Amino acid sequence: MKRFCSIMTQLLEVFPRNAFQQEVKQTKAERHARGFASWDHFVAMLFCQLADAQSLREIIGGLTSCEGRLEQFGMKVPNRSTLSYANQHRPWELFRNVFYKTAEECRRELGQRTKFRFKSRLLSIDSSVVTLCSKMFPWATWSRQKGALKLHLRLDHAGYLPEAMVITTGKYSELTVARRQRYAKGTILVMDRGFVDFRWFRQLDHSGVLFVTRLKKDAPYEVVRRDPVVSGKGLIADERIRLTGRRTRQRYPEILRLVTLDTAEGQRLEFLTNHMTLAASTIADIYKDRWQIEIFFKLLKQNLRIKSFVGTSANAVWIQIWTALIAMLLIKFLQLKARYGWSFSNLVYFLRMNLLVYRDLWDWLHDPFTAPPPAALPLQMDLSWS
Repeated sequence: MKRFCSIMTQLLEVFPRNAFQQEVKQTKAERHARGFASWDHFVAMLFCQLADAQSLREIIGGLTSCEGRLEQFGMKVPNRSTLSYANQHRPWELFRNVFYKTAEECRRELGQRTKFRFKSRLLSIDSSVVTLCSKMFPWATWSRQKGALKLHLRLDHAGYLPEAMVITTGKYSELTVARRQRYAKGTILVMDRGFVDFRWFRQLDHSGVLFVTRLKKDAPYEVVRRDPVVSGKGLIADERIRLTGRRTRQRYPEILRLVTLDTAEGQRLEFLTNHMTLAASTIADIYKDRWQIEIFFKLLKQNLRIKSFVGTSANAVWIQIWTALIAMLLIKFLQLKARYGWSFSNLVYFLRMNLLVYRDLWDWLHDPFTAPPPAALPLQMDLSWS
């Protein structure tokens, strides 16, 4: 009969210890460590996300209650003060590097699967605000009365997995962060109207990066050419335009494409792009698929510990957010690999209920409501009485 360790232990097998230790050495995370390993720190913070622990006391209490199983994790339960000190002083870059390593492995395992036929890589960029109390987090400047963080995300539409994240305080705009990023040639970027900057669009165009966004209502332009559109899909027009505003004409003098669509609710949408070859309906579908990044933020905030924090320092907050992204990536990977049709919220809920259950992880993911086979009783020889 097969014997299994707990589901939490099998989840930790996704993170190879050798690769983890390499990141520890690179970031010098254990430079001043005194008996508290970075692996113990990582497992404790990942347990905070997967078990929905709301404080340091709950993290330590939850790990202590399963003391007999901690040897499978390869860790020891730290003191509450030790974990608090580590969150405040250990480099958060270690958790960021672990996230990027895990994301790379997930993309390699899942492959490039999108619902579109074109070969260009499709990425969405957006940001989301996490409000904070300005008295408890005085470093998170946003306004006089409130503090805030901004999560600047780049979502890969191949599996809808996060590709990159930048965390800033609330005073940094999403456009400022997006302009500092570098994108591979041939990539299609999808963004909302908050990212419209024609000088930046011209830089993207010269770099071979394609973009799809919404046109602002007050942007003046002239129509250069009109192409026929397919009727019955809500498409109104497919036009080649040139900007005529005094500043916008200087910042982007090239020809752009404008696709106009009427929704079933009667709303008129105008999509602006520098991609001239895709069908007009595909341009509209690309922007419609941008909604997946909004869903990602919603799932992240509703299911993981991202709006309340177990520490008040900037370093502790950064560590908790990067751990939440690692947990999000791990759960999305399980959702895509499982044969059972899990919703994300249900998978998070049932993982929390079965985190320390001894059962094969993939058997449970593929068929969660079938009981495992009964354990075979050890054979005992009959006693012979003389």
